[in-house]
Amino acid sequence: MHKRKSSGFGETIRTVVIAVLIAFAVRTFAYEPFNIPSGSMIPTLLVGDYLFVSKFSYGYSRYSIAFGLPLFQGRIFGHEPERGDVVVFKLPSDPSKDYIKRLIGMPGERIRVVEGVLYINGEPVQRRRITDYELVAESGGVIPVPRYVETLPNGRQYDILEARGDASLYDNTREFIVPEGQYFFMGDNRDRSLDSRTTDVGFVPAENLVGRAEFIWFSLSDNTRFWEIWEWPFHLRFGRLFSGVN
Repeated sequence: MHKRKSSGFGETIRTVVIAVLIAFAVRTFAYEPFNIPSGSMIPTLLVGDYLFVSKFSYGYSRYSIAFGLPLFQGRIFGHEPERGDVVVFKLPSDPSKDYIKRLIGMPGERIRVVEGVLYINGEPVQRRRITDYELVAESGGVIPVPRYVETLPNGRQYDILEARGDASLYDNTREFIVPEGQYFFMGDNRDRSLDSRTTDVGFVPAENLVGRAEFIWFSLSDNTRFWEIWEWPFHLRFGRLFSGVN
């Protein structure tokens, strides 16, 4: 009887250890879940979106591993990200923080914003005005926000917002020259995004790339927290479930 109990306890421990190792491997080498806490990527990503990020898209760095253990330097099995990808990266000045933005500038390129228009290597990026985005305020009211479709040189298209027009602080910038081995990121909510236009973020080294945002698997509105299950029927955004990230 005593042996049987000991054997059962040992089997439970082994099962738990195996489950933890599998979860660790999936999180490190395949997919990792993230949630969106801010509106810097509206309208592509909303506060309360939960998404999966592919860890294998750009290869692996020490930041791919749980807790950022410094087991090696640089990247292994590295792949060049594509312009226009929505990427999770570690903030260069504080690697404990995850940021998610859109990749705009590649190594060696010149990036500038003039009156809200993005310039890459001296050429303006096409943008087309479309119907205003209806932003829901905390009060419950709807605020119309100017929206554009931006088309990058590789043909990638996505919507951006210009909440304060084309004359806000970061709608007119100096020219940035992206260093080799680093990247330039911007949020789609252009006037409300801390990104590579600011000293808070700056250029992002390749080593800091965590992965590419792939799809939204869950989404809750009105700052509803994931564990508030009783609120799901009222705040679940059904239309965003299992939608890809453009």
